[in-house]
Amino acid sequence: MKPVRKAVLPVAGLGTRVLPGAKTTPKEMLNIVDRPILSYIIAEGRAAGIEHFVFVTGRGKEAIEAYFDHHIELEAQLQAKGKLDILDAVLADLPKPGEMSFVRQMSPQGLGHAVWCARDIVGDEPFAVMLPDMLMHAERPALAQAMDAYKQVGGNIVVVEPAPAGETHKYGIVALDGQDGRLNRMTGMVEKPPLGTEPSNLFISGRYILQPEIFSLLADQGKGAGGEIQLTDAMVRLMALEPFHALEYDGVTYDCGDKIGLLRANVAYALQHPELGKAAREAVTALL
Repeated sequence: MKPVRKAVLPVAGLGTRVLPGAKTTPKEMLNIVDRPILSYIIAEGRAAGIEHFVFVTGRGKEAIEAYFDHHIELEAQLQAKGKLDILDAVLADLPKPGEMSFVRQMSPQGLGHAVWCARDIVGDEPFAVMLPDMLMHAERPALAQAMDAYKQVGGNIVVVEPAPAGETHKYGIVALDGQDGRLNRMTGMVEKPPLGTEPSNLFISGRYILQPEIFSLLADQGKGAGGEIQLTDAMVRLMALEPFHALEYDGVTYDCGDKIGLLRANVAYALQHPELGKAAREAVTALL
């Protein structure tokens, strides 16, 4: 079983659900308390053992690459003024040499197309996909939980969680070959099933471990929902060839591509912040 060393982060989306905030600032760079969403995503990946992050970017996303680079003037000013704690925080996200690559998705053609754009960098090895607008808070990071499952059963792993009651029709829902514990073999996936027809209440929540054979399927994958090349469509085809398991992870997901989800994430992370938590709780309480 080959180890999972690389993660693909599709960051070319326009962020339409959080406009106008994402008009000039990539949605992945919107702040959660004191740092951008991507800072948390990269920390999660590193904690899971990811050695190489592949960003699939698009027009207007230059701020992402700039964030993961030195800002010489800023660093010099912080050093000169003795603000070393802030300097350390600024430097913490910087990559080691060769840890990050950036690939351009020239036009928005769907998640499947975005993942396919990373094929030459990923190569012939299993890889993770991390949707960067899904912030997944857990004591043991979500991707690390997926890695544990991968080491146990191999194949392809899809992280899932229960959909809110009555809302399964809004998500991609997995079908399972029985349900015993948190890790179960999958038999299918259904995109936004009509209420009452859903095969389970578990929706795909933004972390995957996939085998490289997905790339050859994505190469000729036709357009699906929304007129885009959907990753789930290629995953259904791959499922006929290789095992898939759904992992119901232990944690809480915040959809930061949604305005209320972004707000909820800010409040939740502020309350848990080691330095700002007390003041944040007082500020939130004062508004109630």
